[in-house]
Amino acid sequence: MKNPVQAGLLLITLTALGVIGYNIWLYETTPPDHTYTSFLEELKNNQILKVHLHGQEITGEDTAGRSFSTVTPEVSSLLPLLLEKNVEITADPVSTGGTGDYIKSMLPILLIFGGWMIFSKMQRKGSGGSGKKSSHLVQVQDERVTFNDVAGIAEAKEELMEIVTFLKHPERSSRLGGRIPKGVLLQGQPGTGKTLLARAIAGEALVPFYSIGGSDFVEMFVGVGASRVRELFNEAKKNAPCIIFIDEIDAIGGKRSGGNATGSNDEREQTLNALLVEMDGFRSGETVIVVAATNRPDILDPALLRAGRFDRQVTIGLPDTKGRRQILDVHVKKVAISPGVELDAIARSIPGFSGAEIANLVNEAALMAARKDQTAIEMVDFEEAKDKIIMGLARKNVVISEKDRRITAYHESGHAIVGLFLEETDPLHKITIMPRGKALGLTQQLPLGERYTYSREYLENRIKILMGGRVAEELIFHRLTTGASNDLISATDIARRIICEWGMSPALGFIAYNQEQDSFLGSATISKPYSEKTAEIIDNEVKRVLDECYFEATDILTKHNKFLHNLAEILLIHETMDSEEVDITYRRYLKELKMEKDIIRQQKEVFS
Repeated sequence: MKNPVQAGLLLITLTALGVIGYNIWLYETTPPDHTYTSFLEELKNNQILKVHLHGQEITGEDTAGRSFSTVTPEVSSLLPLLLEKNVEITADPVSTGGTGDYIKSMLPILLIFGGWMIFSKMQRKGSGGSGKKSSHLVQVQDERVTFNDVAGIAEAKEELMEIVTFLKHPERSSRLGGRIPKGVLLQGQPGTGKTLLARAIAGEALVPFYSIGGSDFVEMFVGVGASRVRELFNEAKKNAPCIIFIDEIDAIGGKRSGGNATGSNDEREQTLNALLVEMDGFRSGETVIVVAATNRPDILDPALLRAGRFDRQVTIGLPDTKGRRQILDVHVKKVAISPGVELDAIARSIPGFSGAEIANLVNEAALMAARKDQTAIEMVDFEEAKDKIIMGLARKNVVISEKDRRITAYHESGHAIVGLFLEETDPLHKITIMPRGKALGLTQQLPLGERYTYSREYLENRIKILMGGRVAEELIFHRLTTGASNDLISATDIARRIICEWGMSPALGFIAYNQEQDSFLGSATISKPYSEKTAEIIDNEVKRVLDECYFEATDILTKHNKFLHNLAEILLIHETMDSEEVDITYRRYLKELKMEKDIIRQQKEVFS
């Protein structure tokens, strides 16, 4: 049984049942007690057949075949009566110590005590407190990982390459009086390759790699986590130089409560204290480096982050376009891809993807190609895999009415057309009205390169594009639907950040009204440091920005109403259009529009 507590409880239960069974057996096999007076009366009446003497204890059988037991005060005076009545007499040697009786009386207690000792041993073994190596500590040697297996994070690799040099040649750092870093904290969003980097350090330096999760230190028994920390470091010191990798260190490294707070945090704080002591206790000759990973550096205890413990703090960010292409190169080596696959285009079409998500993208594309019984992965497989990851599975069997399909087609066409007629926007990638996940359609735009700053014009144009779907529905069908809910949420968020975070409102000036704490798992607003009057101004400014963008989107779609109808009808037929197909339709419309303008101009010249 994996859980030692459950196993121990089961053992105690079985022991108790054994004791109960033993007592029942004693009760069933022990003859009923007789008073000595009743025994003498039956003896005088010739009703006793035989007796067995064991010290002062008498057991026997009467003439009716019934067993009995009693105790005599004096055996010597009883023997003449037994001989006179011709009773069969047997006896045991008299024992001076009474060992058998003692053991017999102590057997239940011994059973319970033995069961408890076995349970305690199992509990200590399961909690890592037995002194043996815990099963959670793994020396990774089977599959070597190097920096060649890590891509897209060149700056982090360059920083960590110095750690490899320390492990290979520790004398280089000590030659000029420097000391080897004791700890490296890898922080970043989930899936960015923190664990892979830690293994790559060990693989490059060819040293043992001990891995354990932060939650593995924490148990319900106080002191177990601290014991595991000491056990881990003692094992690592014996095999120095080596690396200790603690994944999700925030599980034990969170900020301590301080003050007089005690109780449920005792075990966690003792574990953290043991870790702090062990990291301070390295001798100069012990080349042991602690590498820890977390996506919550904001909650870590300051004592853990100070210099001398985690000397290096390396942030692992999301890869840019070049980094995504390098990660794709690493993963496509393991699969068969068609020569027509454009990895640059794929890398550009997945902004914000982490290394783990890119690996998942390649795997999903391979599975889709295998499902179609193809010999290699095609570009269309990557597109389908990307749509599946971003939006969810295609709902091919869902029955959508023609009316809803038409509304969706005009909605998505409205997004696309507003984007085509605005200057500072991202190029259109594709439009689809194929239902996926919760969405009935999608208009996707992709930047040509990485964006690190955004102008106010770009942000407002983004709001206009989001408003284009609702505007198209209102212009064509003269009614509103719930299909624009996500668009309105995104547009409102951008408008509020324009006003409150980026200081782009003339009415409020260059003031940031949102105080947020950044985290790799998202940012949470701490407070609103402004008055109710300022809040009212903010609401008015947000509404003004949204209204202006809505009116401009309406103006664009009203002027190009014919193009809206054409694009929507084509989308209803093909369901999905890529950027080239939309561009052909767009150019054809511009050509027709130019011809119409020329005709109108010629007519004006004739009449003038």
